[in-house]
Amino acid sequence: MHQQRQQWASPRRAAWLVTMGIALAGLMPAVVSAQAAPLPPVSERARAVHAAGMVFDGHNDLPWRLRTEGDSALQKFDLSKRLSSGQTDIPRLREGGVKAQFWSVYIPSDHPEPAITVMEQIDLVKRLVARYPSALEMASSADDVERIVKEGKIASLIGIEGGVAIENRLSLLRTFYALGARYMTLTHNTTLDWADAAVDAPKHDGLSGFGERVVLEMNRLGMLVDISHVSPGTMADVLRVSRAPVIASHSSSYANCPSPRNVPDDMLVALKKNGGVVMANFYSGFIVPEAGKRMRQKVEQLKTEIPDREERSKALARWLELEGGKLARGTYRDVVDHIDHLVKVAGVDHVGLGSDFDGISMSPVGLEDVSCYPRLTEEMLRRGYRESDIHKIMGLNALRALREAGKVAEKLQASTPPDVDDVKPEPRGY
Repeated sequence: MHQQRQQWASPRRAAWLVTMGIALAGLMPAVVSAQAAPLPPVSERARAVHAAGMVFDGHNDLPWRLRTEGDSALQKFDLSKRLSSGQTDIPRLREGGVKAQFWSVYIPSDHPEPAITVMEQIDLVKRLVARYPSALEMASSADDVERIVKEGKIASLIGIEGGVAIENRLSLLRTFYALGARYMTLTHNTTLDWADAAVDAPKHDGLSGFGERVVLEMNRLGMLVDISHVSPGTMADVLRVSRAPVIASHSSSYANCPSPRNVPDDMLVALKKNGGVVMANFYSGFIVPEAGKRMRQKVEQLKTEIPDREERSKALARWLELEGGKLARGTYRDVVDHIDHLVKVAGVDHVGLGSDFDGISMSPVGLEDVSCYPRLTEEMLRRGYRESDIHKIMGLNALRALREAGKVAEKLQASTPPDVDDVKPEPRGY
């Protein structure tokens, strides 16, 4: 097996992905290992409850990790074996009880070829699944997920992270759906021509008119609308316009940690009315207030001091190496605190898990990788959650949202034609 590097971030990767204090996995692996303390084993009861359910995680960035590591050909990392780097491989997925996974096909907002890059990432996911057929299988519907899980495999779905991918074309949105994408995060960290992002200056006070068309066409297709990364104004507009359940694939509670990447209470109430699901993120900067605040402050300082993005990312990586160990990671109990609040405001039928593994630089103690989900089950049992409610949070709520989006699409497709881009006539040419 290829000898794994202990640190797999690159300055180019960091330059794309470190924005507003959101650094991605690999920038500070020493922080994760240095602060991790031995934890008591998960109880037999918790393991039994966990095994009886289905972890359906909303967001994992393994495909982008593979791309930035130069492993788009899937030759360097043998995911059938437990790796010493990263946060995801098949043995750890099995250990964590992951039975369905949305693989993120991420695209940096300033990438020069967004649509082509997303197609390449979709191709990577499909080749990845084909590489490990005994463990993984592609799914495109809720029925597929249930069938694949019953067969003992991990149902693999595709979620686009960043609406920049459609290049302002509804035809591309339909193309991505045909290629297997089953959700799209409307923005990443940059405001688009049609939607405001959470950590960028607003231009539309939410969605533009074209942005509303995007949401409605996603409804017609059966593609889940993902409001992670978008501004509260965009959240409000999506929840007003959408005819199908909406998800926040990897966001936590703003009331617990006031990061712009988390969901405010008024939007949680609206999400409940919509029938959607907010899927708790595991990044320490979105879970522990002081960690997120320090990261955002340092990034803002470096943005002022170092104009070049690649050099700025190198400087941030050096700072993390020196100072990252002082940042508060929090623990898996802090994540359950977020779950508690989400359940309190949105209801237990509208909460899920969206780890962001292999896309985060720092995770809470006890949630170091995809093997660690049983600790959340243990903690929820300790707090008095019913087993049936734990199973909803673990994955049944996400499955229900996917199924309902499909039902809405069936009705809309029977009565509503595709929304077609305005394409100007061109000369015939030979």
